[in-house]
Amino acid sequence: MTGQTYGDRLVQDAPFLTARGRLSEQQVDKIILQLNRYYPQVLSDREAEKFRNPKASLRVRLCDLLSHLQRSGEQDCQEFYRALSIHAPPLHRCLPSCHALQNSDCAELDPGLERHELSDRGPVAFLACLGAAAGLALLMYCCPPDPKALPGARRVLGFSPVIVERHVSRYLLAFLADDLGGP
Repeated sequence: MTGQTYGDRLVQDAPFLTARGRLSEQQVDKIILQLNRYYPQVLSDREAEKFRNPKASLRVRLCDLLSHLQRSGEQDCQEFYRALSIHAPPLHRCLPSCHALQNSDCAELDPGLERHELSDRGPVAFLACLGAAAGLALLMYCCPPDPKALPGARRVLGFSPVIVERHVSRYLLAFLADDLGGP
């Protein structure tokens, strides 16, 4: 784990956050209101009004807010990141400090970023396997029964009704019953 504090992250992320077009005025207002209303109250009512002043440009207000939070302390910076993750999740994931954390051994700090995949082979490999299995089952179903050819294949198909839906399993069982001398 790196020794990077939320204050350090805010210093690193400030140029990114204050760039033109990153945060909308509505998002900044929502973040300021959250910092003002929720426990612990990071911004007083007077400070919140100052940072929400529509007479000042959005970039100036945001720069003032970030510098105020840097001076306020670690917990206030942490609350800012929490508000940012709630009101601007795509931007929060793109922060330079988040990329630094992902590249370090601290990836476990944000479990929401993990992807749970069943296979690393992708959907094309799945579709290829599914097509091969369906083709084999269709081939075995459509071919006339030949007791000399592939006797072991019929035994393997006997286990497939466990996986295949009910209406398909009837046909597979009937195919095996014909081979085994059943009804």
